[in-house]
Amino acid sequence: MFRKALMVCLLAWLVPGGGHFLLKKWGRGFLFLVAICVLFFMGVSMQGQLFGWTPGFFGFLKFFANLSLGLLYFLGTAMGWGVGNIHAYSYEYGNTYLYTAGLLNMLLVLDSFDIVAGRRT
Repeated sequence: MFRKALMVCLLAWLVPGGGHFLLKKWGRGFLFLVAICVLFFMGVSMQGQLFGWTPGFFGFLKFFANLSLGLLYFLGTAMGWGVGNIHAYSYEYGNTYLYTAGLLNMLLVLDSFDIVAGRRT
């Protein structure tokens, strides 16, 4: 039980909807994958920033929200996306899309865990 829950949660964090795919919830998994990828690419295209570790409480929150994207975060930073342009009009909107995508992915990790634990179907 513990190993399965750990594997499902890890996959759910790395790949949006991945935990649901592993649990054979194909429709949910595909919907979540598309939704989070759309939010991510909209945030990056609006000149949003993928934050790294910065000191302070709010710096940690920004980093956590972005790191919650899993492989999308690592792909975005490796490809040089999400550098952010603070002078762009859409900068804050882009950041909001990126935060929302990451935190939504964290909710999907919790949802996957609840399904494995038998709290949800």
